[in-house]
Amino acid sequence: MSTNAYTVETIQPNPARAKDMPYAPAVRIVGACDLMFVSGATSSPLYHKHPHVDEEHVQPHAIEEQTERAMAAIKSILDHVGASWRDVVKITKYLTDFRDADAMHRTMGKYFGDWKPASTTVCINQLSSPGARVELDMIVALPKKAT
Repeated sequence: MSTNAYTVETIQPNPARAKDMPYAPAVRIVGACDLMFVSGATSSPLYHKHPHVDEEHVQPHAIEEQTERAMAAIKSILDHVGASWRDVVKITKYLTDFRDADAMHRTMGKYFGDWKPASTTVCINQLSSPGARVELDMIVALPKKAT
């Protein structure tokens, strides 16, 4: 038995594909607090092979479509644990071209509505697969599980 006041769970919306990933799509801390840390999502499929297989990482050019795909991947995680966009408390956004920020924010706004979680935007040189222009990770506050 652990002496910690919490446990850590990985979240796998598609457990059969977990073997294809070197990281969990999300990690949930249960106990002293219920927080879920969502791994970075790009427009590539949430579950993909590692090392990468090029055919799984064909990226659309439009930042709006890349953002939509990343948000859809994150929504699958939120849906799996019964959370909503309103439960997202922190977003980190990585862009390869900061000029894409406005279009990315407009696209994300369709999901969040008037909810504005804390956020950080970082401009970086390159993401995990060629052609990826946006990556999003999030921290989600979850209601305590009934015991």
